[in-house]
Amino acid sequence: MRKYIIATGFVGLLLTQNACREEYLNPSAASEQQVVNSTSGLITLANGMQFRYTVGREGALYNAVAASGLTTRELRVLNAGNTDELLLEQGYNSVQGNNAVIRNLWTSSQLTRNIADIILQNVDRVVQDPGTRSGLVAYASIFKALSLGTLARFFQQAPIVTGTNAQFVNREQMLREAIRQLEAAATLVSATPVGAGFTSQVVPGFDIPNTLQALIARYSLFVGDYDKAIAAAGRVNLTVRSFFSFDENSRNPVFEVAFSNRNVFEPTNANLGLSGVLAPDPADRRIAFYTQTANTARNLGTGFYTANNAPVPVYLPGEMLLIRAEAYARKGDLDNAITELNRVLTKTTDAWGIGAGLPAYSGPRTQEAVLAEIYRNRLIELAYMGFRLEDSRRFSRSGPGSTVPQASQERNRNFLPYPQTERFNNSSTPEDPTS
Repeated sequence: MRKYIIATGFVGLLLTQNACREEYLNPSAASEQQVVNSTSGLITLANGMQFRYTVGREGALYNAVAASGLTTRELRVLNAGNTDELLLEQGYNSVQGNNAVIRNLWTSSQLTRNIADIILQNVDRVVQDPGTRSGLVAYASIFKALSLGTLARFFQQAPIVTGTNAQFVNREQMLREAIRQLEAAATLVSATPVGAGFTSQVVPGFDIPNTLQALIARYSLFVGDYDKAIAAAGRVNLTVRSFFSFDENSRNPVFEVAFSNRNVFEPTNANLGLSGVLAPDPADRRIAFYTQTANTARNLGTGFYTANNAPVPVYLPGEMLLIRAEAYARKGDLDNAITELNRVLTKTTDAWGIGAGLPAYSGPRTQEAVLAEIYRNRLIELAYMGFRLEDSRRFSRSGPGSTVPQASQERNRNFLPYPQTERFNNSSTPEDPTS
């Protein structure tokens, strides 16, 4: 993130370990009043927000990939010394609230959401230029939605405001708040396009209009609002890339921590941990995109985690097609579902170089069969993107509480326990889920 992370002193004031507010004052940092009363200060917060969400082993990005992959057999731990990751791989009762992956996933998401709220609460009062105001609102809305969406993928409940003993809401409320925020921002950006005065001062990589629609589509699918999901995904320009940027100072976290070595974790195997009817077709070109088998001394994983400066997509073109396919299928419109599914199966490349290059779907034209093929393609198309746990639950795959023997279950948790740091500081914290 180059020069953009230098002036993030105020973020140090927000280093909470829970949704309650605990400020750690840094005498060399700008005060809150200085930051929230100037346009440059709010833009500084915007850059710090992306840094907080994406960078390092503490960021939500790394921990979402790790938590999702390790609880669904997508990833495997290489060195038992990585205790927190190992316990997630073991799953079930081995996963407790003192797990660092869980703590960091929660804390990074809540911190990012809190920074976004500070920007949204002050932008209209402070920023005079319409294009800059529009950009700040949209950018903060995107990161607020990403944070709420990340929490909803892993936790049954969470606070969505900052305060003493903040109350928890259920995951559907989190997702609907994310959608509401994104839709408001999309309306603003449509009326007042984001200006160069904003885009020239923030970390490059985001296409804001397309990202807003992509996230509306994603979270609408998760809450079962299929018409909205279809419409929003259809508004995304699939030739445009939108991504988190990294460099040698602010490094791609999954590459830096895991895929650059054989010490932490890697894909379970070259089939992405999939077997039986879920196993990829040997001719599927996506396997070569997401794995390498030529050098056994290297980590098996590739994809978007190949270098310190490798960008990570905020969404993928294939995700939008599969959102439409799933939404149509769940509505019982199998013709349109298969049409969208075939756009994924037959594409040879896309804006990110991903293509399956396979024949069109020829299986049974039943809702159950089509949804199963959509699920299989989500597992492959969206490898290591942190969605497999969410998808496994949504498609009612085997896991804790099912009648399938534990050794054969496709996931070892349904939801994660709440971090101890939240429980110790917030008396509103619910009991942990049993699995």
